[in-house]
Amino acid sequence: MSHADLLAALEPVLKRLKTLDLADPAAAAALEMEFPMAGAFGAGLRKAAEAALQSGAICSREGGPSRFSRVAKPEAAQGYSVDAVLLWGDGPWHRHTNGEVNCMLGWEGAPEFCGHRPGWVVFPPGSAHVPSVTGGKMLIFYLLPGGAMEWKKP
Repeated sequence: MSHADLLAALEPVLKRLKTLDLADPAAAAALEMEFPMAGAFGAGLRKAAEAALQSGAICSREGGPSRFSRVAKPEAAQGYSVDAVLLWGDGPWHRHTNGEVNCMLGWEGAPEFCGHRPGWVVFPPGSAHVPSVTGGKMLIFYLLPGGAMEWKKP
């Protein structure tokens, strides 16, 4: 399984993000309605993700309580960078310069990402946080407009 297979699974989402306002508080609900993790979309993404993990195509680097990798740069994914992170604790603080869309699959246990169950979370432009998973492991696809993110606290 390759990055191309994951991008193909995420393709309809990447197209939809072109018209989604990440500052809209209803953005995550819209994504969940259009691309439900409990439906065919989620099943297809999970299948592609499982194969990519098993083959070592994603999450091949490890740091702290996470394994991670870049799936695609913005120019290959309709203007969004796509990163895969298998997280089971706290990641590094960062600011979402242009916003961040999180497509989250529960992987082990009953994980929550920043208090959210598997599904979709959208952080608006300018928001910041320490990404954290409690209660298990979660595979998260981070979709960043323009790949923009600040890692260093001001």
